[in-house]
Amino acid sequence: MIKALALIPTYDEVESLPVLVDRLLAAVPELDVLILDDASPDGTGELADRMAAADPRITVRHRPGKLGLGAAYLDGFALGIERGYTHVIEIDADGSHPPERLRAMLELAEAGDELVIGSRWMPGGSVVDWPMRREVLSRGANLYARLMLGVPAHDMTAGYRVYSTELLQRLDLESLESRGYCFQIDMTVRSHDAGASISEVPIQFRDREAGESKMSGSIIGEALTKVTGWGIGRRAAQLRALLPR
Repeated sequence: MIKALALIPTYDEVESLPVLVDRLLAAVPELDVLILDDASPDGTGELADRMAAADPRITVRHRPGKLGLGAAYLDGFALGIERGYTHVIEIDADGSHPPERLRAMLELAEAGDELVIGSRWMPGGSVVDWPMRREVLSRGANLYARLMLGVPAHDMTAGYRVYSTELLQRLDLESLESRGYCFQIDMTVRSHDAGASISEVPIQFRDREAGESKMSGSIIGEALTKVTGWGIGRRAAQLRALLPR
């Protein structure tokens, strides 16, 4: 049986967090939730404490400052492993990931898939309330990452995921330097290279209704630069393996 912990990183999510957690626990009542708050100035951390006091399924980890999404998830992975969970879930606090699709993702995880991705770009997936420019950019970035890195996932940048803790323990997470947008790409590549079974579930992704997006052009540019470097390195390694010794 799956014992799953949902990881919810927060920074200024006081409006959206309670709505997301209510939907999440309505969809999967047996779930536990860990809120990882980066010292939100809007009171999200204090709200999370009140939610935890009212529901034993919810716990909170207060981090000293805005340390980034990747660092929050690495903290959550470590806590999930330490507390004996079989699976950990990544989900955004802003409500863009539909909790109602989590049951389908967990069914694939229970069947043995070690990484299950909630995918916008596989057949059946979609986005709502995105400008065309943003959709083209995201689709293009994912296609570029697939071609450069040779990983057969439609949505490598997706932030809605279920990982088995057995897989996480096989990965060298201490060497993972990615902390921003390309954290998800890096984790997908490492999972693929570790021989993980990876599957995707189509989701309808909605743009956040409250708060402000933390995405920027510089973050995307950094990710594309890293993907290019990783891709060149992987191609070079493949060529070296083909050369006679």
